[in-house]
Amino acid sequence: METPRMNVSGLEFGWDIEKGQFLFEGEDAVLFWISSAMKTFFDTIEEVSGKEATSVVLETTGYRQGTVVGEYFEKLNARERDFAETLTKTYASAGWGKATLKEFNLEEKRVVIHLKDDWEYKINVAQGKEKGGNFLPAHYAGIFTGIFGTNIWYNKLQSQVEGHEYTIVEYYPSNVTVTENIHELIRNREEQEIMQLEALVEDKTKELKTLIKALSSPMIPVLEEVVVVPLLGKYDEDRTDELIEKTLHSLPKHKAKFLILDFTGLDAEVAPLSADLIEKLVSATSLIGTKTILVGIKAELSMSITKSGINLSKYDCFQTLEHGIYYALAEKGRKITSM
Repeated sequence: METPRMNVSGLEFGWDIEKGQFLFEGEDAVLFWISSAMKTFFDTIEEVSGKEATSVVLETTGYRQGTVVGEYFEKLNARERDFAETLTKTYASAGWGKATLKEFNLEEKRVVIHLKDDWEYKINVAQGKEKGGNFLPAHYAGIFTGIFGTNIWYNKLQSQVEGHEYTIVEYYPSNVTVTENIHELIRNREEQEIMQLEALVEDKTKELKTLIKALSSPMIPVLEEVVVVPLLGKYDEDRTDELIEKTLHSLPKHKAKFLILDFTGLDAEVAPLSADLIEKLVSATSLIGTKTILVGIKAELSMSITKSGINLSKYDCFQTLEHGIYYALAEKGRKITSM
């Protein structure tokens, strides 16, 4: 079977139906419907990768494809005027829209190009975008990079998507590369992930602190006018202030005349803060008429507190909670008897 061929503006198109092959300038090519199939392709990338990553992916892909095409044009060795005409015909015949070179300065390696009704514009319109994409502007940057033999980047001056008659893009030598853009995207992603993790840690820390406030150092009324506050774990400055505030707020509710502080569960490594806690709490409770009794101070903690300068002898101290309760009752003129 004869392979159909067609020449359009000096460009060869061919089809081999038996092989399912479409040829453009002798190379395998492919055709897609723009506003349906290609739109779905773009939509899927954005759905999976997100808008920011999609923009970088399309820009990078466009640029790298452009460098391949740039090598093709370089081999043609077309003169300046011929190149502008060849570029326009090549992309127009392939359905890429109309590309017109308004400026082409070979010495300064600067180009201004007008793009009208290109396929990316049509996809963006079908997507309902308000801002034009970067695939084609970056694609032409890749072409000019190949032609000029130096890295060329772009600046989009206006976009047809935004209501202009055509898209205007200027090209110039630059140190900006798609590799740097990829790395910047990765850095931005890492920063976003770190910020999200920090926010998550902050939220969980707040939840944990709230839980600690609710569970730590509860006030337990054991007998009439006698309450016990067990000290658990470690107390930093914030937790000490919270304990004192919570205790002073709760004592009047229980009409407590005796507050028994139980140090049994306190971490012995925080002696300076423990001493500060004792002095602050005893001084504060005495102002509202409550007497504080200390119980459960172990030998190690006792020595550490003494070294910190506080004199435990001025406080009523007992080895166990049971002894402290007996003492509080005795101060009230009562005692526990067996029936």
